[in-house]
Amino acid sequence: MNAPIGIIGGSGLYRMEGLALDRAVEVRTPFGEPSGPVHLGSLDGASVAFLARHGEGHRFTPSEVNYRANLWALKSLGVERLICVSAVGSLQARHKPGELRLVSQFIDKTRHRRDTFFGEGLVAHVSFAEPTCGHLSGTLLASGRELKLPIEGDALYVCMEGPAFSTRAESRLHQGWGADLIGMTQVTEARLAREAELCYACIALVTDYDAWREEEEGVDAASVLEVMHANVDKAQRLLRQVVPQLSGKPRSCACGETLKAALFTAPEAVTVEARQRLDLLVAKYGYGVVS
Repeated sequence: MNAPIGIIGGSGLYRMEGLALDRAVEVRTPFGEPSGPVHLGSLDGASVAFLARHGEGHRFTPSEVNYRANLWALKSLGVERLICVSAVGSLQARHKPGELRLVSQFIDKTRHRRDTFFGEGLVAHVSFAEPTCGHLSGTLLASGRELKLPIEGDALYVCMEGPAFSTRAESRLHQGWGADLIGMTQVTEARLAREAELCYACIALVTDYDAWREEEEGVDAASVLEVMHANVDKAQRLLRQVVPQLSGKPRSCACGETLKAALFTAPEAVTVEARQRLDLLVAKYGYGVVS
């Protein structure tokens, strides 16, 4: 069973009306084990693949998540469009807890992660100037407004390493950069989605004001989870609107050919090991396994 639309988020997203997940697939990848099984099924009749980013029961920190295995697993099951849902802190007063934001740009402050499929025998440099899919994000924004959800687009997201939340000084620095949101996961998924030639969009659920407001003590996990659980229904409603709308429709963007101008290594110089490891991504460009 192929699932052209993939969704990464918390296990709370699984419990939505219209969703039937009838198969859990343990996927083996060249990059190790994913966070857990990929759950296949349908959302209001549209085929989908769900994956819990931090593992079922939330077992992995943002830096422990095997992002490469997660994205590879979804790609191998036929995913072409990927919608990621995550909690974020707000760096600006206008972005209020309980609201949804669609991310268009990132500032990457991570430093301990494997965030590329390439290297070790095959080099690729993908374009990342526009890190999210404009068509997919635009569809989510239009649907959110149609549903009268508290949603806005074009957010700038700072991705920090974690797992600790920001210091007040860091929070104010990020705010001074003009950033809108802060989180710990999305830029890594976005980079790998681009290399995997997936359309990618991020639904950010605002849960708190980070640490920049003097009148507040800061952020704690309990309050984040409380707001997240109270507002996950907004993301569920948006997904129910968008997934059937996209199902069966061909992509009209350039996301599906990102690697066409990105592969730098001469074909004759690519190692056998690299061809085997990356066959899923590069075979169509003549870099795959030679029979």
